[in-house]
Amino acid sequence: MKNKLYQEIIENYIKAYNSFDIDKMLSDMHVDIKFENISNSEINLTTNGIAELRNQAEQAKQLFKERKQKISEIRFNNDQVEVAIDYSGTLAVDFPNGLKAGDRIELKGKSIFKFENSKIIELKDIS
Repeated sequence: MKNKLYQEIIENYIKAYNSFDIDKMLSDMHVDIKFENISNSEINLTTNGIAELRNQAEQAKQLFKERKQKISEIRFNNDQVEVAIDYSGTLAVDFPNGLKAGDRIELKGKSIFKFENSKIIELKDIS
C-alpha cells in the first residue's frame, strides 16, 4: 500500500519537474526537505528546507529550454525509494564548461527519495 503511494508521489514529482511546475514539484515535500545533488561522487549542491529548494528550482528552471526525467527502474526499501533515471534536456543558456545554449545533454543517474509521514523528507540526485 505504502509503495503504491510513494510511487504516485514520485511520478507526480517527475511529471511536474518535466513541465517546470515548481509548485506541483514541491507539493509532496516535507517543510524540512533536504536536497543533495551528487555528481562524480561529490556533493555539489545542498539545500535545507522547502524555501531553499524552491529558490534552487527557480534558478535551475532558467537553465533549460526543455528537460525530461524518465523512470527506468524503481526499488522500494521501507521509507526509502531508489529510482533509476534517464535524463535529457536542451540547454537554454551557455554553461561555463563549454556547453552552449541549444546543446542537448543526456545522462543516466538515480534519485533516492526518503519519506516521512507520506512526504518527501530527503531527495538525492546522483549522476
